[in-house]
Amino acid sequence: MAATPLGEHHYALTATWTGNTGAGTSGYRDYRRDVTIAIEGKPALLASSDTPFRGDPSRWNPEDLLLAALSECHLLSYLHACVSAGVVVLSYRDSATGVMREDGRGSGAFVEVMLRPEVVVAEASMIEAAEHAHAQAHEWCFIANSVNFPVRHEARVSSAR
Repeated sequence: MAATPLGEHHYALTATWTGNTGAGTSGYRDYRRDVTIAIEGKPALLASSDTPFRGDPSRWNPEDLLLAALSECHLLSYLHACVSAGVVVLSYRDSATGVMREDGRGSGAFVEVMLRPEVVVAEASMIEAAEHAHAQAHEWCFIANSVNFPVRHEARVSSAR
């Protein structure tokens, strides 16, 4: 990623199809959906389509990656919001889910993502601010701001003391 002086950020990757079994795409069942996603300086990501679309269930699929991007973006935005609010986060774990609906015409779309972060803060006096920080995180999340479906959250915040 490179930042421009105007605050515009550019991202680049290489996606290489590795699923040619010898006959290319001669038929719908004649190729694997295997893809290798590479970004310079990072480990390669082995990807495929989702299992219902003849993909390899051991590989990341685009739907997994979208859900992961939304979850991680909220997490990172939340940590920033907590620092700004003087909240000390000791742990954060999200059990995110997403719903995608096929449209019967060979396409579909996500209709909702639900983030379920479980957060532990250092002091009980920080819980209220930690709960409010989720709204700020939602406003700041670049990925949530880029999708056309609701990204909701049901957070649970507790304290270590």
